[in-house]
Amino acid sequence: MKKVAILTQPLHDNYGGLLQAYALKTTIRSLGFNPIIVNRQAAKVNPIRRRLSKLKSFILNRQVNTSSKQIVTEDQKLLISENTIVFRSRYIPELTSLINTQRGMRELLNEGIGAYVVGSDQCWRPRYSPFMPNYFLDFVKNANDVTRISYAASFGVDKWEFTEKQTKEFKRLLAMFDAVSVREDDGVDLVREYLGRSDALHVIDPTMLLGAEAYRTLTEKAQVKSSTGNLKVYILDRSAQSDNFVQELSDYFALKPFEVMPEKRLVEEEVTDENVELFKYPCPTQWLKGFQDAEFVVTDSFHGTVFSILNNKPFIALGNERRGMSRFTSLLKMFDLQDRLVLNPSLERTKSLIDRDIDWLRVNSILDRERAKALNYLKENLER
Repeated sequence: MKKVAILTQPLHDNYGGLLQAYALKTTIRSLGFNPIIVNRQAAKVNPIRRRLSKLKSFILNRQVNTSSKQIVTEDQKLLISENTIVFRSRYIPELTSLINTQRGMRELLNEGIGAYVVGSDQCWRPRYSPFMPNYFLDFVKNANDVTRISYAASFGVDKWEFTEKQTKEFKRLLAMFDAVSVREDDGVDLVREYLGRSDALHVIDPTMLLGAEAYRTLTEKAQVKSSTGNLKVYILDRSAQSDNFVQELSDYFALKPFEVMPEKRLVEEEVTDENVELFKYPCPTQWLKGFQDAEFVVTDSFHGTVFSILNNKPFIALGNERRGMSRFTSLLKMFDLQDRLVLNPSLERTKSLIDRDIDWLRVNSILDRERAKALNYLKENLER
């Protein structure tokens, strides 16, 4: 059975990141291949250098909120990530041991890997991936007997963020790929204009390769408890405006808001040994159950929007420029749901929108078509 290595972003506590990795490896296995996920992470940084770097960043950016710059101990990290670590070990056992050096990446060549898949998530966004050349497969550039493809690789934005030197290097590396696919329609344009590939295909996020029933089976087998409400709120960057909007929706629909998030957030409060339990992430299966139980969803997350669509739940997507708007606009355009993206939320401005039914028959038809296209892309290219 051909071994396929998936190179995605580090799998930590991000629900979307974990589930897209789970979905992609599950799909590749269903196509008759043996997937592994490369556990590529950034090299360890000396604690003193890390503190100096964060201080420098604070001074340069004049950031008021210093809590996001706090140092969290290794023991605290383990407690905070306890549930996501369990999810990874149980549902993504294909994850390799940690690799944080170029030498470690080159040693993968000794593992008998027949194909490499780069994707998904924002793996082609410089600020997120730990060592960008790896995400263009620089470590296998001299191998002649491997297949190289990307699946739903994402830049996250519609502008070019690489330096001239990086662009030249990555253009040369991408020319060696057997096939290229990206997650956003803007990504097709960026690959063509800057990296010289006019054959890039626009495909769905890996999480959409699996149907809603596959995720329901996951939560049922895990015996996940029912959610505590029916208005699912998944807002990563909360504000007074978004809080007020949630309350307006709750009052209007007579629904009970609920979140599947830590009780406290690292970007808002300081973690201590006494309160660390309050920062613990719920299990991703509980997060999935939230969408299954919801009657309405409000989110500023790309994957929050994805799972609203997968579960056929009416939703409002709050525009989140800081995290990459291109992802939202491309996804919603694909399903003709652009009007669900709201930049300045209030009940008064969105009342006609939230009262409007979504044509889920049409949405699901588009999803079936795009899923078939994506599966064909993977099967055809991995069988090379």
